[in-house]
Amino acid sequence: MSTYLSLLKNRRDFRSLWLGASVSVMGDSMTFVALSWLVLAQPRGTAKLGLLAVCYTAPVVVGGLVAGPLLDRFDKRAALIADSVLRGVAVGSIPLSAAVATVPAWLPFLVAALYGLLKMVPMAAVPAAIPDLVAPEERDAANALESVSYSLSGIIGFTLAAPLLGALGPANILALDAATYACFAVAVALIRRPLRPHAKPAARSAPVPVFRDRVLVGTTLAFMAFNIAEGAMTMVVAPWLAKEQLPGDGAALSLLMAALSAGELLGGFAAGAWRPRIDRLVAIAVVELVAAAGFLAVLGSPDWIPVAAGFLVIGLFSAPMTVWAQSLRMERIPPSRRGRVFSAFRTMMQATPPVGAAVVTPLLVAGNLAGAVILMSALAALPAFALLFVREDRRLWITGSSCG
Repeated sequence: MSTYLSLLKNRRDFRSLWLGASVSVMGDSMTFVALSWLVLAQPRGTAKLGLLAVCYTAPVVVGGLVAGPLLDRFDKRAALIADSVLRGVAVGSIPLSAAVATVPAWLPFLVAALYGLLKMVPMAAVPAAIPDLVAPEERDAANALESVSYSLSGIIGFTLAAPLLGALGPANILALDAATYACFAVAVALIRRPLRPHAKPAARSAPVPVFRDRVLVGTTLAFMAFNIAEGAMTMVVAPWLAKEQLPGDGAALSLLMAALSAGELLGGFAAGAWRPRIDRLVAIAVVELVAAAGFLAVLGSPDWIPVAAGFLVIGLFSAPMTVWAQSLRMERIPPSRRGRVFSAFRTMMQATPPVGAAVVTPLLVAGNLAGAVILMSALAALPAFALLFVREDRRLWITGSSCG
């Protein structure tokens, strides 16, 4: 814990970035529940959850292709502020429509699509900025704090979503999320250190092409497959379970998502404070296999205890994957290309959930929960086995690095 406290105390700019992102993620967690509930209230709402998942994630591909080059060309602070303003306006359009008249049936899908289109800006800008704000030896702790911020903010957001659904309604929850985007913009504006583009490396030190780096490719493919399974679970299976199988409706959905976030919180703290003594790729594969086993606990439905435990296990063992793999990428990616490479790989990883949502939705409509669970577990586990045979190449893209 002292490592994290020291980092937050001594790195003011990193602290500002971290706090702003944490507040924004908290609002996004509530927004997911609110949009899901707006869609479930529509005719054939269960079948439309798959469409909402596609709108939420598919535009990431287009946005990611544009975001990377922009982050390497312009100051990342300006990009993050512009993103916060645009997404805040988009999310705020629903409570504004509710206040004026009624919310059109198509508007939640449009808001989800705009969210997905811009999602890669902070997802690529934050990790690309971290090496400029902290020292090399602080990267594991900084990456763990980024993971923890997503998890802790998710716990708070998902926990608050259930009572707020009844007290305020989904439209007003979205108004709160719009306010969190404003907080993020202010926090980024307070960062003193410029996050401008880095100079390109000299020709004699040109990096190895991205897709020839077995470490980067292997971890990315494993994460893509895992995200297919996790996307299907969180965007389709979890709302369906809360609506059709588990008692409590919105409270059940909040409980499941809070359990997932609680696992990510614990796993993130552990990963930042402890570095595995075995090969890091082997460690990543092992925790992914354990996380894949967590999907099987959903077969315990309609008993919420094993289902919630499964979500906890998935979060607990997937968080170290993120922390350790992100530190590996920071070692291997030159500063001048961090924006586009982080954007490219995170785009590939974030664009895969619609595949899982598209496959799982028909299974749930047919009532085949067991088939959906087995499919998700297999998707998460099989690439991890392949990752066991990839060894970390010690030839890095760069041997030096900048620090904040």
